[in-house]
Amino acid sequence: MKSKKTIALSLAFLWSFQVIMAQNDPKAVEILAEVSENYQNLNGFSASFEYTYSTEDEGLIQTNTGAVTVKGEKYRLTLNDQEIFNDGNTVWTLIKSSKYKEVTINDVEDDSEELTPSNIYSIYKKGYQASLQGSDQVDGKSVHEILLTSEKEKAQFESITLYIDKAKPELLAWEIQDDIGGKFTYTFKDVDSSVQIKDDYFVFNTQENPDVEVIDLR
Repeated sequence: MKSKKTIALSLAFLWSFQVIMAQNDPKAVEILAEVSENYQNLNGFSASFEYTYSTEDEGLIQTNTGAVTVKGEKYRLTLNDQEIFNDGNTVWTLIKSSKYKEVTINDVEDDSEELTPSNIYSIYKKGYQASLQGSDQVDGKSVHEILLTSEKEKAQFESITLYIDKAKPELLAWEIQDDIGGKFTYTFKDVDSSVQIKDDYFVFNTQENPDVEVIDLR
């Protein structure tokens, strides 16, 4: 009976130790909270960025550039062959090629695992543990390196590393480790936080684009 109690106490201690270890790093949360508040206080911002995809086996596979405009929960993301419009309620995904154009329309879903331009700076609040890894350099600027680790074993993104400017609470770059061993790296190049953006900028008008095939999945 004594041995059973000893085992039970040992298991309880181990469980409590794991809970303590899984808690967020207070300093990391403090930095992320400042970043989140900074972006929430903006009327919106536009930025250009570079993004790459690589794997451990093949190294660098792809490098591209894009542009993004964010206003609260709304965003418009432009990549090489597609453009995504999100007004907070509806998302339009426009595919553009030399042969055809089509737009797929969906309702915005409240998915805590979905990573978007409008929640990259606040996703640490949902389903991730944050820890400050140390310092690094991004484009000659000194940054905090903060690791977000998914609380779910089979999450779409196992980990996200955020690089926060030490001089001001701004996100300069981030890396995403997916569930198949690939790594996406995004780096902001030019950021304009003084832009004035109308809400209809985040809406794709199908009537004004009659040459685009519409696939409405709502």
